[in-house]
Amino acid sequence: MATLYQGNVPTIVQTTDASGPVIRTIQLSDLQDALRRGWEDFKAVPSHAIILCVIYPVLGLVLARMVMGYSVLPLLFPLAAGFALIGPFAALGLYELSSRRERYEEASAWNAMEVLRSPSFGAMLGLGALLLALFVTWVATAQAIYVAAFGYEGVTGISDFTTRVLTTQQGWWLIVVGCGAGFLFALAALCISAVSFPLMLDRHAGAFEAMSTSLRVIARNPVPMAAWGVIVAVLLALGTIPAFLGLAVVIPLLGHATWHLYRKVIVSEPGAHPAPPPPHRPRKPAADFPANLFPWRNKSDA
Repeated sequence: MATLYQGNVPTIVQTTDASGPVIRTIQLSDLQDALRRGWEDFKAVPSHAIILCVIYPVLGLVLARMVMGYSVLPLLFPLAAGFALIGPFAALGLYELSSRRERYEEASAWNAMEVLRSPSFGAMLGLGALLLALFVTWVATAQAIYVAAFGYEGVTGISDFTTRVLTTQQGWWLIVVGCGAGFLFALAALCISAVSFPLMLDRHAGAFEAMSTSLRVIARNPVPMAAWGVIVAVLLALGTIPAFLGLAVVIPLLGHATWHLYRKVIVSEPGAHPAPPPPHRPRKPAADFPANLFPWRNKSDA
């Protein structure tokens, strides 16, 4: 059966699976289109996206200063690489913005906060905590690998650290083992969060269903999703080079693009409309309460 997605070439869709959403087969060109749509979203609401992601450059600068101050320079690269592990959770507000623009609704910083009222926000927090635990474990693993290579002796500066890593046998061992371990952590994060958060936001799925759907997406589209992982890693690396300030652009771009990638790889439910968040209820003054709640008021009025 052929399915159209906003002007894309029809693709073959998986037979309906009662265990979860139907997954579409995508091509490498779909990744380019998702990035293009993500860039359009970023240009449409740049100030809002930067406000949502300003914590990243600030956090990056703080981490870099902490690393320099406490002579743990070897952890600077693992900390920067770890942004890829927790990025999917931090982009929740960006998914909401892209979703609203898709429906031709107002998209602003306050609208992005609507994600906090999502019925599945608890599940999002749970999966976010899992990604945070993965990030902490990765940093601890990177530290253990460095200690195994060079021991507990500190470095005197950037030049000393660079010389150790690039000109010694232990340094090359550190590069190979460290990159291999980092790849495994990044692969785990990609497998469980490729489309998890957009799915929870869009269909209010539980954490387990969202993770299993992401695994199915990876299994059905191994080459495109592997390419997506490489794109994410490269863009994040480029964003960290200018003192982490590039993340103010990279994180919004990837967040918006992830929403459009989700739309491409998951077949929309015909006629399905996500449940709206509960409406705000204005507070009523005491004078507006029914009189029968205060019987003594009736007596005094009489």
